[in-house]
Amino acid sequence: MPLTVPRPRSLAGQLFAVQAVLLAVVVAGYALFAHLHDQGQAEAAAGRQARAVASAVADSPSVLEAIRTDDPTARLQPYALRVTRDTGVDFVTVMDPDGIRWTHPDPGQIGRPFRGHTAPARDGRAFTETYTGTLGPSVRAVVPVEDDGRVVGLVSAGIRVEEISRLARAELTTLLQVAGAALLLGAVGTHVVNSRLRRHTHGMNADQLSRMHDYHQAALHAVREGLLMLDGRYRVALVNDGGRELLGLHADTVGAPVAELGLPAPLTDALLSPEPRTDEVHLTADRVLVVNTSPVSGGERRGTVVTLRDVTELQSLMGELDSERGFVQALRSQAHEAANRLHTVVSLIELGRPREAVEFATAELELAQALTDQVVAAVGEPVLAALLLGKTAQANEHGVELVVSPRGRLDDGLLPRTLPPRDLVTVLGNLIDNAVDAARGASDPRVTVAAYTDTTPNGPAELVLRVSDTGPGVDPARTELLFRRGFSTKPSAPGGRGRGLGLALVRQAVRRHGGSLTVTSSDDGAHFEARLPLPAPEVPDGPDAPRGLDAPGGSAG
Repeated sequence: MPLTVPRPRSLAGQLFAVQAVLLAVVVAGYALFAHLHDQGQAEAAAGRQARAVASAVADSPSVLEAIRTDDPTARLQPYALRVTRDTGVDFVTVMDPDGIRWTHPDPGQIGRPFRGHTAPARDGRAFTETYTGTLGPSVRAVVPVEDDGRVVGLVSAGIRVEEISRLARAELTTLLQVAGAALLLGAVGTHVVNSRLRRHTHGMNADQLSRMHDYHQAALHAVREGLLMLDGRYRVALVNDGGRELLGLHADTVGAPVAELGLPAPLTDALLSPEPRTDEVHLTADRVLVVNTSPVSGGERRGTVVTLRDVTELQSLMGELDSERGFVQALRSQAHEAANRLHTVVSLIELGRPREAVEFATAELELAQALTDQVVAAVGEPVLAALLLGKTAQANEHGVELVVSPRGRLDDGLLPRTLPPRDLVTVLGNLIDNAVDAARGASDPRVTVAAYTDTTPNGPAELVLRVSDTGPGVDPARTELLFRRGFSTKPSAPGGRGRGLGLALVRQAVRRHGGSLTVTSSDDGAHFEARLPLPAPEVPDGPDAPRGLDAPGGSAG
């Protein structure tokens, strides 16, 4: 037969057993103590009662008169039996100073010596003792009967120990009944408490809970995504290493309210929302996060579990992918136009008009080269130049003219390594896309771009990216809303992609590099300007320093 290993008792079961045993020991100990204490109290009370009865008999004048007669028994025996019956003692014995009984509950014992000590009473002192006499063990008192200071007799009254024990047993029975009721009540209460504990611990024992805690801690540190747990009062109950890194929190964040973490307002609103949030994109100072929230409830709100995914790099790549898609669409359109032009050239040659074919082809080549020369002359930085060429073709597809201001100059190699091309593409690409969308539908749809460096005698050098459009402009009251994630004046793009993220990413990138982003509006449209600080060594001093004519005081438009 295979050996069966008993399943470890659950933590709730172990606690119930410990509490039940502890309660039983306490009740049993108290019952034993109470019994011993009551036994002693009963014997002391019996001694006091016996002494009071004996003293009352010894002080009775009728007893003294009976002692003076020739036959004290005749008068004292009925009196002693009546006192015994009325006072509840077991015997009252009156004797002479030598201890010879004049009275006894058993008439056959009259005239015989008293069993017990009488010496202190013969000396005139009353005392109490426990002694075994003719009626068995008893608590008795012996009191002298005095006549003018002379001891003429002795009175003993006693209560049998058996009677005292019977009374103590009756009290013990009552005490045990009360103790049993207390034990039962305590056991029921303990069972109820432990039933709740069993539900909360899902019946797991201490070892299982310990392992669960170890797994829990290991999982928290192993998960690279951010994990944030909030209690029912929206305070941080737990946050893993990834969550601290993504949100920029300190080690002492646990217990802090969400509203005091210094997070952006839209992200704070999402964390405080009682409704679940699914794959919401939120921006922090330097990250793009996908946030999911799930309320924890079990009859009442207990908190919220928040997961955070860092999609900063992914969002940047998606922006680049969108630009590439735009480039592809522009190339397809240009290829279609080039095919039309080529067909025109071929047709002119077939018609025997070679001179017109050459003039037509040369004009098209000069137009394309002029556009390239214009962009490269203004922006020598290759990444930005390629971006502007692609955006020019893309804007042309939307019927918008994109003009690169010739008064600015940005040479190749001028930008420092602290400004990665990806961030510049994010800033300038999104500003141009936003401007093209705003200019579409205008009577003279045009977007003007200027990229230059600005140096001032008393200030640091700055890279200025300025984009203007001929659209309807920007309402000054809604300027701040433009840069908030999710805000857009246009409907959602095809495919379900939401709008309102481009300008938020622009401001995030600009702030990450310590720059500023401003927007102004005039009668001829909106003007967005991003200024990014450049390290001093990167910008040479002197009259040959590259400086755009669109610097402060000029216009990129």
